Amino acid sequence: MVRADAPYAQLSPDAVLASVESAGVRTDGRLLALNSFENRVYQVGVEDAVPLVAKFYRAGRWSDAAIEEEHAFAHELAEAELPVIAPLRIDGSTLLHFEHFRFALYRRQGGRAPELESADSLRWMGRLLARLHGVGGRTSFVARGTLDRATLIAAPARAVLASPLLPSAVRDRYAQVIAALDAAIAAGFAAIGPVRQLRLHGDCHPGNVLWTDAGPHFVDLDDARMGPAVQDLWMLATTPRALDVLLEGYEEFGDFHRSELQLIEPLRLMRQIHYAGWIAQRWDDPAFPLAFPFAAEPRWWEQHVQDLLEAAERLGEL
Repeated sequence: MVRADAPYAQLSPDAVLASVESAGVRTDGRLLALNSFENRVYQVGVEDAVPLVAKFYRAGRWSDAAIEEEHAFAHELAEAELPVIAPLRIDGSTLLHFEHFRFALYRRQGGRAPELESADSLRWMGRLLARLHGVGGRTSFVARGTLDRATLIAAPARAVLASPLLPSAVRDRYAQVIAALDAAIAAGFAAIGPVRQLRLHGDCHPGNVLWTDAGPHFVDLDDARMGPAVQDLWMLATTPRALDVLLEGYEEFGDFHRSELQLIEPLRLMRQIHYAGWIAQRWDDPAFPLAFPFAAEPRWWEQHVQDLLEAAERLGEL
């Protein structure tokens, strides 16, 4: 049984359909929950039309202004003919409200996982990312913030240290290694000097790229923030050769400062720290213990701390 105070506890199937119908859409009662943890996303059947996708935003994560910035960025990219799924405008608005829910509607767009072992696919992705960053560099986010140490190290570490999931036996070691990594990562960023900050996709891993016969398209700009261009590149390249090929495509359409490659390891570690903090912070959402049962096991946290210790040693050798 879902607790009455749990996130999304009131988002019943009837509430989802009523929300979508409040936007003037005549649903046919069909509802399919799609894979999403931070938000709740549903495919909703529509009478005499193709289904729509409804995305319900987690309360307290983003302000309305930050969500509207994401939506405006998606439309700016779409208007530049980039393959991005932008939210529908309903009576001039993309962020919709019904009762206490905030949601957006999207046209359904299927696709398959990208084949990033292919050099042609990597070059294609590189060209698209260069174009995305060309648009992203036109102006700055105001409400969405930056991919920085405060967001990806300090905040998640506080969540972990406040969580009963972290075994007491490793709490001091965790705090010590986070402090060491934070200092090492700060030094790494400082060593390469100022890096241009762009509006990014922010979470550009293969799961957020879908491929059709027409090519790739980007989904889920929910983590869009300001940050360095390399943040949108490194998760798509699993080997140094793949990164080289991705950059070949990128540099056909945009400049890439190779000094940013030194940020890949710090960014990877920041993502690793953030992932654990995200699970700890969201543990009161019933979906999280079901999806991430390993986080309830002390051995997972012991391994996480060991991985961070080894990473700190590697950074110390650079």
